Amino acid sequence: MAMALQLSTFVTQYLASGTHTNPTKSTNALRMGILSTAMINPAALIHPAETHGGVVIHGVASRDLSSAESYAKKYSIPHAYGSYSALLSDPAIEAVYISLPNGMHCEWAVRALEAGKHVLLEKPVAANADEARVVFETARRCERVCVEAFHWRFHPAAHVVDAIVASGRYGEVRKTSARMTTPSGSLPMSDIRWNYELAGGALMDMTYVLSSTRYFLHQPQLDEVLEATSVPSPEDSRVDQSTTATLRFSSSLSSTPITSTIYADMARSNSFWVIPRLWELPSISIECEEATIYFYNFMMPHLYHYIAITDKAGNTSYQKHYCFGPKWGVRGESWWSTYRYQLEAFVDKVQGREPVCWVDPEDSVQQMEAIDKVYEATGLGKRKGTQELVGSGEE
Repeated sequence: MAMALQLSTFVTQYLASGTHTNPTKSTNALRMGILSTAMINPAALIHPAETHGGVVIHGVASRDLSSAESYAKKYSIPHAYGSYSALLSDPAIEAVYISLPNGMHCEWAVRALEAGKHVLLEKPVAANADEARVVFETARRCERVCVEAFHWRFHPAAHVVDAIVASGRYGEVRKTSARMTTPSGSLPMSDIRWNYELAGGALMDMTYVLSSTRYFLHQPQLDEVLEATSVPSPEDSRVDQSTTATLRFSSSLSSTPITSTIYADMARSNSFWVIPRLWELPSISIECEEATIYFYNFMMPHLYHYIAITDKAGNTSYQKHYCFGPKWGVRGESWWSTYRYQLEAFVDKVQGREPVCWVDPEDSVQQMEAIDKVYEATGLGKRKGTQELVGSGEE
């Protein structure tokens, strides 16, 4: 389902680029490079940058020059590099987007930061919390911006839900439940998400379930893993095909500990054995004393979403928010994707302006700490980076 959402984003952004005039690029536009030729790049950066006057994509790197050149030609990127190091050595590039496999995030984020580049780093920020600390300590030391690309957190709909929960209108939060699934067979076993050496696994790829839980509880540390189980991949028992966990958090939104369940599944069984569960878009339910707030498709709300508020009498009201909201105000457009909002904030931060919203380093480290704790509770153990497993080197 995650891949289907990304493909839908490609289509909507392509249509948007055809119906909206792209702005003239500023003379001091941020020059960005891309490490990898991953499928996510067009949706996550290339197309959003087309509609941002303050960003230009200067180059793309692959371990194979011909692949980089072909990719650059396809997306009208002026420069191609046959190694990641070559791109980082280009003084014209000021910032990089890293969409390499999870296990390579730490190594190449550190190299990029030490090369003087700002970094937009795909989630999860690293293979484990130890690596996450290394990444952000390097950013601090090098005085560069580095942010985990939890794009959904930059969308107005997320801010509206947060405002509703935090207002106290419906009382204290009592429990939450988040899920994200992909229909069985959607991800071929050759996909990097199934690769242990690249820090694959359901909870790593679908870390959104934990991200949304922590975000709406105001980013608390995980108090305790009450229960956690994983279904191992049939190809590699070290990789979780699915993970279910019950967690306990202390939050400013409640005077008592909050119980949260998360469910991530990369091979969700079909309904009635034949019907793929295409309707199971990433969603979170937040139960308060007086009502339950349900946010459907929190991961890609720009495609479609709804916010349902059901009171104790069973009455339900619905909301949708594609722009405006309590943080962006009149800034932004209804056709902007989560990635486009994220890019707006990233450019502001890099250029010394206060972003409308942000993912702080401490938050990202605590996110990885929680992932580690869940994996340890399942018995699989926390993920390892590629350097720890096989030594350094380019993909």
